[in-house]
Amino acid sequence: MRLRLFRAPRMAEAMAQVRAALGDDAVILATRRVHGGVEVTAALDARAEAEPWLIPAAAPEPAPAGPAPPASAGAGPLARHSLPAALAAQLACGPLDRALATALGFAPLPDATAAPLLLVGPPGAGKTLSCAKMATRAVLAGGVPLVVTTDGEKAGAAEQLAAFTRLLGLGLTVAPQPAALAKAVARRAAGQPVLIDSAGCDPFDASQAAALLALARAAGATLLLVLPAGLDPAEAAETAQAFRALGARHLLPTRLDAARRLGGVLAAAAAGLALTEAGLGQDPSGDLAPIDPAWLAARLRGEA
Repeated sequence: MRLRLFRAPRMAEAMAQVRAALGDDAVILATRRVHGGVEVTAALDARAEAEPWLIPAAAPEPAPAGPAPPASAGAGPLARHSLPAALAAQLACGPLDRALATALGFAPLPDATAAPLLLVGPPGAGKTLSCAKMATRAVLAGGVPLVVTTDGEKAGAAEQLAAFTRLLGLGLTVAPQPAALAKAVARRAAGQPVLIDSAGCDPFDASQAAALLALARAAGATLLLVLPAGLDPAEAAETAQAFRALGARHLLPTRLDAARRLGGVLAAAAAGLALTEAGLGQDPSGDLAPIDPAWLAARLRGEA
């Protein structure tokens, strides 16, 4: 493991040095304030520089004799994704990237400087890590986002996000109630982006849905639904529809680096949510990739 020490007047500049010197595989080990700025200790695991192990694939079983069956809406590269039949039929018409552009919506992440961005979703969806990634991106761009969490119940929830914000030289505001959230948002500076992490919500539970809606209204926030890839497509679609009823119009799927079947992601988007960016790993300093039809088509074909 290679250890490197970086010093800079500001945290954003130090982290930029880390990324430039060690790349996306760098791991932040420690940060501290020193005379004249900050000091960051980072490392690059030697294994990240080595060639990966190659595990031979098992020999394929011989194909049965006779003519191949005719192609259908679920055949080809989409067959393993378990898409809803109607969506599979739509995507079978023409080149996959064009079919995706016609069947689904795509949009950039909502602007967190125009209105606070409230990350919502079921428990364990990846909201906190996604919030940390967005905060890191803002800091690296020279901004100072206001980061808030409304999760005052789950053990360690605020501490997890606070660990990320400390590395960025940011504070973290905990505001679990609508009135406290309204006060926190009111303190933001002009043009300051606001990122709000929330507790996991079951949108089919009336009391939880009402509580989330009250927080969104208190903050005047735009809702961004965070859902993990790999969900059952029918479950993902119903969950997306429920959050859409609460006001969500954008979707950020997570765990696309690990999921082999994306039927749940596409089914959720087909419920009326625009695909924005994808969470691709556990590194809070990056791993958010913009989703467009060509990028998504490559993932569905197993080319990325």
